[in-house]
Amino acid sequence: MSDPIPKSSAWPVSTWLSVGSLTFGSFALISSELLPMAVLTPMAADLGVTEGAAGQAVTLTAIFAGIAAPTVALIIGRLDRKLINLTLCALVVASNIAVALAADYLVLLAARTLLGIAIGGFFALAGATMVRLVTMEDMGKGMSVVFMGLSAGLVVAPATSTLIGEAFGWRAAFMAAAGAGLLALLLQTICLPSVPATSATSLSSLFGLLKRRHVRVGLVVGLLFFGGEVCGFTFMRPYLETEGGLDATSIAPVLLVFGLASLLGSAIAGVFADRMLRDGFATTFLVLGIATMGLLTLSTSYVAVLAFASAWGIAIGAGPVMTQTWMGRAAPDQLEGVGGLFLAVIQFGITLGAMAGGIAVDNFGTSAPLYVTATCALLAAILIVTQRTPHVVSQTSASPLAPAE
Repeated sequence: MSDPIPKSSAWPVSTWLSVGSLTFGSFALISSELLPMAVLTPMAADLGVTEGAAGQAVTLTAIFAGIAAPTVALIIGRLDRKLINLTLCALVVASNIAVALAADYLVLLAARTLLGIAIGGFFALAGATMVRLVTMEDMGKGMSVVFMGLSAGLVVAPATSTLIGEAFGWRAAFMAAAGAGLLALLLQTICLPSVPATSATSLSSLFGLLKRRHVRVGLVVGLLFFGGEVCGFTFMRPYLETEGGLDATSIAPVLLVFGLASLLGSAIAGVFADRMLRDGFATTFLVLGIATMGLLTLSTSYVAVLAFASAWGIAIGAGPVMTQTWMGRAAPDQLEGVGGLFLAVIQFGITLGAMAGGIAVDNFGTSAPLYVTATCALLAAILIVTQRTPHVVSQTSASPLAPAE
């Protein structure tokens, strides 16, 4: 049975500007989070630590993002959500400047915890803020636009940061990221309207969410998706080198295609999330599973590798939009609380996926992580297919920030 097609609203220019300011915020966040990977070698040498130790700057950020996601929703009470978003953007700026000026490793780690708090808070509140801006019926479309910033960051940030680091030093790359955060702060100051809180999240309501079946399903699917995706992608290059016989020059276009396809996936996911959530959600994971199995069986064909990498990227770009929309539909009355739980699961899945991939590679070879990815994707697809779509609760009349129809 297909999902009912909810009525969608045409967005005025002011709504596009407000949503666009959040999109640039997500771009600044993901660019800052991944930045150490692009300048790892010179940063480690300058601070007098190993590359492995320097890489923990990314791990620490993810851990604090997972902790902050549900915590921020609990402590902000009824404060205006615009003020919270501006504060989180300010943390991005402060974190990157502090890293750029860091004289030792511990200062760098402390600065990265600020970024983790900003990431956790931003994405925990994103769904609730979006519904206040565009209504529940258009949540998928809105989250699609916001996650396009994340996908664009995955494509643009690593290469740009590497070039800046090579030309001006690794500290300059972090100052550039601080500039991106400052621009996001300015855009949200100008374009984002006041977003008064409709309710405050309590600890009891947070735990109460776990009693809802659709919420539990969304959390399990999120764990399977993000854990499985990270498990395979982390070790994609070793697999393509050892099993596919590709060198670095051949692998670079594969990663570029993956990044561009993920941007496309984010762009188109909103239509399916709003109009056919369950079917689109299940199809996303089915495509990921098929693409992964394709890479495993046709890895000797470079054209096939590019094609399946494209399909993989589309699924990876669409997955977060679909999952966030599903969680929003599952708990429309507790959007901030469910957003916090969702992001905590994402960070746990990322950590678990990286660990599982490492164990799989060490014990079974470079292809093993991709089998984990395919299995997780297919399990997620089966789980979603067996569910009914969460009921669409109209927010049009309840949300004064939503555009008029």
